[in-house]
Amino acid sequence: MGFWGKKLSGLMSVFLQASCPLCQRATSSEFCQYCDRQLQSCQLPNPSQFWQCELPVFAWGVYGGAIKRAIAALKYDNQPQLARPLSQWLAEAWLKSSLSIPHLTVVPIPMYAKKQQQRGYNQADLLAQYFCDYTKLPLQQLGLERVRETEALFGLSASGREQTLMDCFALGKGFKRRRPTGSVLLLDDIYTTGATARAAAETLKQQGIKVYGLVAIATPPRTRQAESKNKN
Repeated sequence: MGFWGKKLSGLMSVFLQASCPLCQRATSSEFCQYCDRQLQSCQLPNPSQFWQCELPVFAWGVYGGAIKRAIAALKYDNQPQLARPLSQWLAEAWLKSSLSIPHLTVVPIPMYAKKQQQRGYNQADLLAQYFCDYTKLPLQQLGLERVRETEALFGLSASGREQTLMDCFALGKGFKRRRPTGSVLLLDDIYTTGATARAAAETLKQQGIKVYGLVAIATPPRTRQAESKNKN
């Protein structure tokens, strides 16, 4: 390749590089190397430490810092491609754990239809699709339906969230047509107080469907204490 060919190749590589969604540095991957290191530092050493809670929870990382910004970019900045690496990290951790068993059906926590239409996608649904690609678990995207729009949960107390989410889920078309042969593994992007997950799990249990637990990308550092209070 001649001088001008090398120059053109170099310019093309610059133009083809995207910007890191977290810091805007040029990158050929979903995240630049710096932000990728920051994200990996959020990983929990023991993702199954919350599995003994009222609703068993498996979370890849601690919600804060880089992982908080990545999830926000996925949800609010029209960055659906971020679901792939986040799901891959969650799936890899899940497959390495002793909790990974066969005969589970993955069900994403649904969004209210109008809200999903406004956003263009449900981030939990995207995460579940990639998670199932990696784990080879069956996916039922229509296992649950969100039948009532709820106010923003941010800032509400645990009891306030429980009240807001009462009767907001119903059995989805997928499980109305065909029930799962085994238990359900719920999936969401964030697990905070657990009000949303418990409401979803209770809806399935009322229909005789067993819930194995929930997997999430991240959970706040104080979730264990919150779960202990809820359990008591």
